[in-house]
Amino acid sequence: MNDIPTLDVFILTFNAAKHHINIPVFARHLYNAFGQNASRLPELVVISLQEMSPMAQAFIGSYVLGPYFQRYESAVNLAAAKFVAEEERQHRPKDRPYTLVMTRNVGMTGIMLFAREPSAVRNLQAAEVGFGAGDMANKGAVGLRALYEKQGAGGRVSASTELTFVSAHLEAMEWNLDRRNKNWESIVSGLLFEDPKKFAGRPSLHPTLHGSEGPDEEQSLLRRDSTEKALQDISIYKPGSHLFVAGDLNYRLSKTSPAPGSVFPETDPESPSYYPNFLARDQLTAEKAAGRTLHGLSEAAIEFPPTYKLDALPKSKPRTELGRIGDEEDDVDEVKWSWARHRWPGWCDRILFLDIPWWVRDREGVGEAAKMKITTYDALPAVRSSDHRAVFLRLDVPMLDPDSLAPTESACERERSAAWDEPVNPRIKLPYSVDFRSWDHRAMVKKWESTIGWSMLISQSKQGIMVFFTVLLVGLGAWWYRSR
Repeated sequence: MNDIPTLDVFILTFNAAKHHINIPVFARHLYNAFGQNASRLPELVVISLQEMSPMAQAFIGSYVLGPYFQRYESAVNLAAAKFVAEEERQHRPKDRPYTLVMTRNVGMTGIMLFAREPSAVRNLQAAEVGFGAGDMANKGAVGLRALYEKQGAGGRVSASTELTFVSAHLEAMEWNLDRRNKNWESIVSGLLFEDPKKFAGRPSLHPTLHGSEGPDEEQSLLRRDSTEKALQDISIYKPGSHLFVAGDLNYRLSKTSPAPGSVFPETDPESPSYYPNFLARDQLTAEKAAGRTLHGLSEAAIEFPPTYKLDALPKSKPRTELGRIGDEEDDVDEVKWSWARHRWPGWCDRILFLDIPWWVRDREGVGEAAKMKITTYDALPAVRSSDHRAVFLRLDVPMLDPDSLAPTESACERERSAAWDEPVNPRIKLPYSVDFRSWDHRAMVKKWESTIGWSMLISQSKQGIMVFFTVLLVGLGAWWYRSR
């Protein structure tokens, strides 16, 4: 069996409920997560964020959103610094700290990519799609794609692999199951890493009449195959890329709100309502099995309680004034909580991945070496600022180059044949067709988002209102003076 180099990847998803995080608390939770089942820092860290800020700041973006991203950068750096200090104390090889390679957001949904070796990250691309009210990005998805190269002796590239990360926030509420599935369709068809219009004019998009097998028809079929491949390559299901989807996917345990007296999951293993017993009601598991969402994606075993909706219990008051010293607001690691009674608890926050395809595993000398190796799939402790718990996945990703991951001709023929009794692998055929208007539509909607964001921000403060009317009066005065 051939040894395949691996890449140690850590992915975390968190719905911040539009609040700033407490940096020291979040850093301590991250530090513990980095050390869970591992003794080294991961090579890549990806942070997927939902409701990362209030809507006004998110729609404006740029420097207004910067302070929200900066808090997560600080938390990652603090956690890594503590980890490195521990390595030094134990005389272990010291890991390099992280560099923030890229941040992107679509409305309130963001993504951050950190690397210990930033020079190893190449060919960065980003994509976004909104599917909230009026297709604005109060709900949406943002993606990053990069090539990661490891260097061997002499500085030569010894292994490379491409990775696609998607951060998503799907429709909320128990009864919006169909909308969530529709959101996923929007991600598949509209989260594209290049403008699809460049392929729209190709003759290959038009159907070919199969009345003859002359050279003209053969050329047309070849062009159509070429276009289909090009469209597949700009989608999230690029055949030669690993795919990871993380976010508040909002799938619940029921289509209706809980009735009074409903039995909720419990964390006591002796209870008949112990939380694993509720996994059979998980909407995402059922919808994925039915082929209606997250096509072809896999998930590690869930061994943590539902991550939503939490009610943080009031902080206990210190018995003495001395007990208040150093007790900054929310600066506690352990937050006691209970379930909010008006929502079913649910595993809303999830991380899934596209597993290594069978045509790679069947290759001679590969076998089990080409396998995603899960280190940890767990949830961080609750924090007082959010009604969600953050979820993280750490895994070793086989460093298979894009050509090795892509399907062979025989694999495509086998999956497309009538004898194939399983859904066609999404690396071969997209579950939904590409939306050729997606880039233009998103550009148009973003203009409205910016206007709405500034309007909301100005209306939220007295100073903003005063500045707005001052600018308006000056503008009207200048217009009147010039028109005299």
